[in-house]
Amino acid sequence: MVLEEFSKEKDSIINPWNFIEKLPGVPKVAISCYSFVTFDRMLASFEKCEQIWEFKVANQRIPIYKVERDGKEYVLFNCDVGAPAAAGCVEEIYQLGIETMIIFGTCGVLDSSIDDCAIIIPDMAVRDEGTSYHYVPASDEIEVNKTILKDGITVPSIKDTFIALLEETGISYTIGKVWTTDAIYRETREKMEMRKKAGCVAVDMECSALAAVAQFRGKNMFTFFYAADNLDTDEWDSRSLGNYDKIEEKDVIAELAIQLADRITQEKM
Repeated sequence: MVLEEFSKEKDSIINPWNFIEKLPGVPKVAISCYSFVTFDRMLASFEKCEQIWEFKVANQRIPIYKVERDGKEYVLFNCDVGAPAAAGCVEEIYQLGIETMIIFGTCGVLDSSIDDCAIIIPDMAVRDEGTSYHYVPASDEIEVNKTILKDGITVPSIKDTFIALLEETGISYTIGKVWTTDAIYRETREKMEMRKKAGCVAVDMECSALAAVAQFRGKNMFTFFYAADNLDTDEWDSRSLGNYDKIEEKDVIAELAIQLADRITQEKM
């Protein structure tokens, strides 16, 4: 099968380093999300903001910012949606010199008991997309939110740090498997029930691909979700899927991502 034709070669015909140079002094931690509304509000929460790069694709430009608050600097950008596009963004972000990525966004829930806007931390992802198969060998699933260790140095798990943050702030969360698909209009009832039986609690469009990119490049990637539409009903329920729905609650979630960046930056000092 085509998706089983994995190549271990690190050099491709076109590589990020062919046209992107590392930025001197770039922060090592990046924060990103998928909603343009949440992104704009998060960007405004920083004391200082400077555009340092720009992704240029056929139909849009994505500005990359260096931001600062309380003496801590991060890279901030609004990630493109869908596994191939998101993987391309992340490849270029890593090439700029970033080592750790924190990215969050909405997901559909496959368990109606998960509340709207609740936090979900994926630990595994079903690879129902094509991008990840170009980064790691074929398999049905991939482990998510692994911390990549370099030079034999043991560092705290980002997942454990995030869980500690949630528990300290009294925010409930669910840990479970996510179904990553690149065909949003083919999430059929039959497939949804299959994924539920396999242990999936949510569905998204990027998670398994970004985990594969990070694993292949030897970088750190931490993904978490906030629950949006509910598929575990007789009729689909959009709940807070819209960008402008429950904006203040989503601001709180964005702040969690920033606080997580603060903690992992402090841990490395």
